This record gives sequence, C-alpha cells and structure tokens, in this order.
Amino acid sequence: MKKVAVFTVTKLLFYKIPDAVAQSVPISVLCGAILSLLRLGKDSELLALRTGGIRVLRLLLPLLALGFMASIIVFALNEHIVPQANHEFENIVRKIILQEALPSAEEDVFFKGTGDRFFYIRKVDASSRTLKDVLVYEIPKEGLPRIITAKTGKADGDVWTLSDGMVHDLDSDGYVIYEARFGEMSLHMDEKHESFIDGQKTPDEMNRKELKSYIDLFQTGGMNVTSLVVDYKFKLALPFAAFIFALTGAPLAVAAASPKTGRFTGIVISGCIAFAYYAFSSILRSLGCSHILSPFIAAWSGNIVFVFVGIALIIRSEHTLRSAGI
Repeated sequence: MKKVAVFTVTKLLFYKIPDAVAQSVPISVLCGAILSLLRLGKDSELLALRTGGIRVLRLLLPLLALGFMASIIVFALNEHIVPQANHEFENIVRKIILQEALPSAEEDVFFKGTGDRFFYIRKVDASSRTLKDVLVYEIPKEGLPRIITAKTGKADGDVWTLSDGMVHDLDSDGYVIYEARFGEMSLHMDEKHESFIDGQKTPDEMNRKELKSYIDLFQTGGMNVTSLVVDYKFKLALPFAAFIFALTGAPLAVAAASPKTGRFTGIVISGCIAFAYYAFSSILRSLGCSHILSPFIAAWSGNIVFVFVGIALIIRSEHTLRSAGI
C-alpha cells in the first residue's frame, strides 16, 4: 500500500471539485424543485395559487427556466473547466500513485508524442505491458502522413513491438496511396516516459472539440471509433439532465403536494427519477457502443423519452387537479 502525501491528496480533491459540481448540479435542481413545490403544498400555497387561476405549466415555468440555465452552466463547465481538471487529476494519479511504465491501465487512451506523432490505444494491460488496437499517426516534416495500425503490441522500454498490422501512406488530400501489411514491426520511442503521461488523455479529459479532432484523425486510419463517437454525442446530451429533471420532477411534486406530504416523499421521488434517467442513459450508451443503436440515437433517446414523459406528467397533473376541483 503506497503512502500519499497530504498535499497530494489535497490537490486530487481540488482537481475533482469541478467534475463533482458538474455532476451534482442536475441532482440539486431536481431536489430543489421537488422539495420547494412540496413545501408550497404543505403550506397550502399551491392551493391558493390554483384558486387564483394559475395553471400547472405557468406554475412550473420558473423551475423549467432554472433547469435550462443549469444545463447551460453544466455544459460550459464540461467544455472549459472539467476536462482540464480531470486531466490534472489523472496525471497526479499516473505519476505519483500508479507510477506505471505504460500510460495506465485504461481504455480509449490518446496521447501525443514529440515530432507530431499521435497515438490511440483502445486497451492497455499494464501488468503484461500489452497494447490492443493501436493506431499511430505520423506527420513527418518532409514527406506524406503515415498511419500505422496494429491489433496488438508489446512495450519494452523505448521500443514498442507492434504485431498484425497495416501501414498506410496518405496523399495531401488524405487518400491512401500505399498500403502494406506487416506481421511485426518495431517502433522506437524517442519520447521520455513523462511525456507520455503528460500527453495522455481519455475522453473524460477532453472537450467536444478536442475529442472530435481525434475521431476525425483516427477514422482516416480505418479504426472503429464508434464508442468515441457515442461519448462525443453524450457530451452534449447529458448536460441537459438538469432541465430534464425539472421537467419530470416538478409535475410529480405538484401532483403529490399536500399538507400531509413530507420531505421524505420528495427525496424518494428525486432518487427514483435520477436513477431511472442515468440507468437508462447507461443502457443506451452500451447499445450505442455495441452498434445496436446509432451514436445520435443512443445519446439523445433518453432525453427525448423523458421530455415526452415530462409533458405527459404536466398534462396529467393539470387534469388531476381540475378533476379534484383545485
């Protein structure tokens, strides 16, 4: 068991704050909307508003606007602050805690070496130093770009041995003009170990623009980047969770609000909605990565379904209250 300095732990916690904030905002909006409406119901203020002719949709508009603003804030955090903070966090883990000879035991790893050499490794087994599904994109100072792909690889110091692969030479327009298959190839790495660690990134450490540039780059080499495309689509879809939670949670709270309803009811409703949304999103992501659904459908189906559920709940709440004479 490795001992970690208190200062290092403090830095880890500091760099994790932006990600924690971005993930907690939707839940905060959900709980705030539900508990505030239940409180209004407990104090009979919802009854007073309804008696004054306020419809459910009009009642919920401020909360929906708040949810939409929260979604914009989460998206901005995920684009401009969270990726860099995650990168600094992971670098501390890689350098000080793990201290592995390879980048780390992760999936979908990107990093840039010196000399305009880009790497993508689908999976790294740090214990055996085995690489799986390797792509190397080289841009020489003179000559044409080259893409090297290999099904497996082995790292031994500054030499990587790639096996069962292809070499593609590209023209200035990105078309393949030469292609050759190899059984085994030795790739000499001029970069120091620290440069691999500093430059290594996973999708969680990149914003949409950066991830899209890697997707475009490696699609040229014929790599299957479906899981990366799914992550790219989810980076835009998931921030709308705050708006979705307000849309679905608020009408449920209105329907459940009464002088006898307590906070525990609100907590249960919040937990059920959050669990259902994130579980559904996780299933859709797996279906997208498995090529069962297109990346766009996988990323946005959850939001679309919950929007329709939210609209249906608003209509139902209005009808229920009218039937009750409220």
